[in-house]
Amino acid sequence: MSASLPGNRELPESQYDLSTYWGRVKQTATITDPRTLLAGKHGLEQAKKLVVAYKQGEIKEMTPELWKAKKIVDSTLHPDTGEPVLLPFRMSCFALSNLVVTVGMLTPGLKTTGTVLWQITNQSLNVAINYANANKSSPLSYSKIAQSYLLAVSASCSVAVGLNSIVPRLKRLSPSTKLVLGRLVPFAAVASAGVLNVFLMRGEEMRTGIDVFPVLSEADKARLAAEGKAESEVASLGKSQKAATLAVSETALSRVFNSTPIMVVPPLILVRLQRTEWLKRNPRFTMPINLGLILGMSYLALPFALAAFPQRQRISAESLEKEFHGRGGEGGMVVFNRGI
Repeated sequence: MSASLPGNRELPESQYDLSTYWGRVKQTATITDPRTLLAGKHGLEQAKKLVVAYKQGEIKEMTPELWKAKKIVDSTLHPDTGEPVLLPFRMSCFALSNLVVTVGMLTPGLKTTGTVLWQITNQSLNVAINYANANKSSPLSYSKIAQSYLLAVSASCSVAVGLNSIVPRLKRLSPSTKLVLGRLVPFAAVASAGVLNVFLMRGEEMRTGIDVFPVLSEADKARLAAEGKAESEVASLGKSQKAATLAVSETALSRVFNSTPIMVVPPLILVRLQRTEWLKRNPRFTMPINLGLILGMSYLALPFALAAFPQRQRISAESLEKEFHGRGGEGGMVVFNRGI
């Protein structure tokens, strides 16, 4: 993100009011915009130059070009490391990266082998995305990553295979109800394993804590600018396990918020469409329709899900461990990077 670049003059956090849900939705829509993927290495370097020029006082005011540059930087660079997130695992590529996997999991009539293979593929992608976008103040060892991956894969496959075997045995349900429930099995597997995946992949954060920083007042920001220091140079107050638990829990919930419409709405609509005479006469259109439904719902749902909680989370220092009491910044508040 732009805060990781050199310069003692910070850019405005957003064009929108991030204290409101709708403001966060609009902000999230900018950093998940797939058009930022087209910037490439040259476009990113040009964007970084513009942002640095503003932070070093060479550009005096925000311009449309500078907002666009900030959008590219924020959607590409990790806020803790300042390094580009690998392209397939950026939030701006989330819908595209998940498209093939989601279509695979929602394919009607999957057998056990297909179900297991698609769940393994999905959890592999989830592990990569969670790791790439996690708070980096408490990195996870490779052995922990492997352990978390195996547990998440086991959980998703167990839920998917288990429910697929249970649904046909529900004798009191009508065939149409069984059909709908069968189409929703992937959602149950993805939602449960997705939550587990986040907690496992970011468990180290909860064990060791994440860095928290004082919320700066305008006077603090002016003092830092006068001293030639950037806001990103403010020292951490320490690592908080409570802040980490909140960050990971909110991220897990946002994953459920995101997967629910993607894994529920398209299969239910497709079930309805497959009963129409038109689709019965033209079954070759089933796959394109499924692709369109999943892709459209992915782009629609992602900003609303990620905006459920602020990425830069502010809480009272008094709600954290005793060592942070009385050490908050403006209004007694501290701030930390929740991760995505």
